[in-house]
Amino acid sequence: MKVAFVLGTSTGGIARHVKMLADGCAARGVQAAVFGPARTGRDIGLSGAHVTFAPAEIGDRTRVLGDLRTIARLRRLLAAWRPDVVHAHGLRAGALTAVATSLVRPAGYAARPALVVTVHNAPPAGVLAAATYRVLELTAARGAVSVLCVSPDLEDRMRAAGARRVGRAVVAAPAAPPVGASGPAAPPVGASARAAPPAPAVGAAAQTSRASRRPVVLAAGRLAPQKGFGTLLEAAARWRDIRPEPVLVIAGAGPLEADLRRKAASLGLAVQFAGHRRDVQALLDMADVFVLPSRWEGQPLVLQEALRAGAAIVATRVGGVAALTGERAALLVPPGDPERLAAAVRSVLTDPVLAATLREAAAGRARSLPGEDDAVAAALAEYAACRR
Repeated sequence: MKVAFVLGTSTGGIARHVKMLADGCAARGVQAAVFGPARTGRDIGLSGAHVTFAPAEIGDRTRVLGDLRTIARLRRLLAAWRPDVVHAHGLRAGALTAVATSLVRPAGYAARPALVVTVHNAPPAGVLAAATYRVLELTAARGAVSVLCVSPDLEDRMRAAGARRVGRAVVAAPAAPPVGASGPAAPPVGASARAAPPAPAVGAAAQTSRASRRPVVLAAGRLAPQKGFGTLLEAAARWRDIRPEPVLVIAGAGPLEADLRRKAASLGLAVQFAGHRRDVQALLDMADVFVLPSRWEGQPLVLQEALRAGAAIVATRVGGVAALTGERAALLVPPGDPERLAAAVRSVLTDPVLAATLREAAAGRARSLPGEDDAVAAALAEYAACRR
């Protein structure tokens, strides 16, 4: 079997998920190719000896001429490579691939490839953006043999859009490295935004004396509107009376970084913007509480990593979050509510029994999470069903 994966611009969870699936297919003797933006391929190392990579520029916004060029490019790639299955990730990639696939003519015994689309994100805010999303939704739903979704609300939307076969996507966080095999240490988290003592350096030493240092509140993700970091900063202004004052560490990069830095400074907060990190596991080990303040999420990889780390978690009740954590492994609050978010973080930081209960529940919940082998096996089973 030959499988082609298609994705748009991504350096986060979607790109990591696609790379994991492509590598997993190749390891099982399935020929795999990835078509997507050249920068995405470089950023996460999609090109390799066992997985073919070819650039196809799929941006994050609708541009008519650019999209037409992308469709033509995808049609040529698919016609030349002749996959049995095409698996597109994200609605824009799914819709453009649906059109491109429909233009691939069967050749001899080679049928038109079966299209699988995984929907990772909910509709954006704004009338025009929501209308564009609806067009992409309809195009992907009606052009795909199978639509996989990362949360129940997206499944309902795709059924309503006319998708023939709808199922749950199995998304697994990368396996944690063995103890002592985490690779070169990342540089310490930077100095605090205030003159107070900074948060400890990343590493085992940071875990040995939680009681003797300032508590660390950790958040991680792309610095974009979806992730709700503005709400988190407003919440942080409400817990400044805790002594010692907690340090908020935000790991990630994105278009809102400058705005978030200005907001933190205007609020006088002790915030460390740690940038893009490859040592999220070490940061989780360091944190007293992990916060996911998102406006919407599917099956966030960083939340799965937090569960596996046995972290005390505060998260918003959005998308597929509650399905991952259950009701015991996290304190769940409404999105966009800094008062409720701050109260939940405060309760974890000031109640050692609650924090310990959350950590124990997170570790227990992690044992039920799917692994990479489960995700690859589920994808291959779906491909086989679609070919039939």
